[in-house]
Amino acid sequence: MCGGAGTRLWPASREVRPKQFLPLFGKRSTFQDTLLRVSDADLFDRPVIITNAAYRFTVREQLAEIGIDADVLLEPMRRDSGPAIAAGSAFAQTRDSEAVVLALAADHVVRDTGAFLAACREGLAAAESGRIVTFGVEPERPATEYGYIKPGGIVTGQVRAIEKFVEKPDQATAAEYVAARYLWNSGNFMFRAAVLSDEYRKFDAASVQAVAASVAKAGRDLDFVTLENEAFGAAKAISIDYAVMEKTTHAAVVPVSCGWSDVGSWRAVWELSDKDTLGNAAQGAAVFEDSRNCNVVSDRAMVALEGVDDLVVVATEDAVLVSRQKDAGGLKRLVAKVRTVAPKVTEEHIKVHRPWGSYQSVDNGDRHQVKRIIVKPGNRLSLQKHHHRSEHWIVVRGAALVTIDDRVKTVHENESIYIPIGAVHRLENPGKIQLELIEVQTGSYLGEDDIIRIEDDYRRS
Repeated sequence: MCGGAGTRLWPASREVRPKQFLPLFGKRSTFQDTLLRVSDADLFDRPVIITNAAYRFTVREQLAEIGIDADVLLEPMRRDSGPAIAAGSAFAQTRDSEAVVLALAADHVVRDTGAFLAACREGLAAAESGRIVTFGVEPERPATEYGYIKPGGIVTGQVRAIEKFVEKPDQATAAEYVAARYLWNSGNFMFRAAVLSDEYRKFDAASVQAVAASVAKAGRDLDFVTLENEAFGAAKAISIDYAVMEKTTHAAVVPVSCGWSDVGSWRAVWELSDKDTLGNAAQGAAVFEDSRNCNVVSDRAMVALEGVDDLVVVATEDAVLVSRQKDAGGLKRLVAKVRTVAPKVTEEHIKVHRPWGSYQSVDNGDRHQVKRIIVKPGNRLSLQKHHHRSEHWIVVRGAALVTIDDRVKTVHENESIYIPIGAVHRLENPGKIQLELIEVQTGSYLGEDDIIRIEDDYRRS
């Protein structure tokens, strides 16, 4: 499942490119690490990805980077984890009517893959016998940001029945839960697809029917499976915990200690990061003086901290966050306020990713804008025109194949070309390396909605 927005890690995570697609702990995203964790063909089948149309090309790009293929299902709208898991389960049944499904969030971290895989094998027999198995993480501390599970009697091997689920507690209650050997609720599940559907149907038959219809009527767009809009929209938006797990008598839990985190706050990122002797962690350029237990994440700017403790500083090219480590709830409230003042800063990055590459605005004024454009090898932009602006392209790396009306020209490094207002044009990278160019726009209106797509490889026209 990788359709969430991830606003708790703002400003790095934003609506158009949320945390599951970010390299928070190295070169790979948590989405990629999750897929690699379940790539052993002896245990796992071809994965099914549940996401939405806005992330479809990011998903395909990141799959290609790690050499994994998958069935990618596109939700027409967000309906929380209940309908998402039900859709993935129904699709799995089209491949195998007896399918056992492992449902995972794409934004979690697991530091001990071996322990995680052992837990999957431990839970498999229970899932095959009709249990809906969740993974209960043995607590490392009395956390207040997680729900808890009270395990009951033994079902088979290490698998336990679930006596009860409890909501996120306060600090004192969390300490009591840890002392009583409760488990963190990881929000990951294993079950036979048919069992999940039957149990869900007992409590909300209409939503299960709606999701099943959306899968049965699904279409194809390029190599994506598009769930049918009207049927999927009829499903109730609800988490799988509320829809099924807290009501079913088939719930069971596998206790596991695998270095798990849902990376739900900047404090969680700090906990998972390498630190200096005073507890400071840094991604990017940072200097600490008389500071302790601070976390700095910076795209480019040098961040220097002096005489402060327990701070989070996240510096992107268009926003800077300064926050206390302990107050994840305050960040949620802050982002809500920022959204009312400057909504674009919560939704988009300065660097905008497209299926063909990316672009980034580096300067703009009333009648001009300068962009840095990257086109991946073998890719091309749509055939398009503009009503209100002209463009000047200067190639700084690679070679560009440029179409302007009925003229086609190759533009090399240190060469430029002019596209008049209204001209039908296209930019293509025919080479083996990235094409990088600077685009200078001039005109009375420079918005992205002044793009008339005539033909497009990605069906956006």
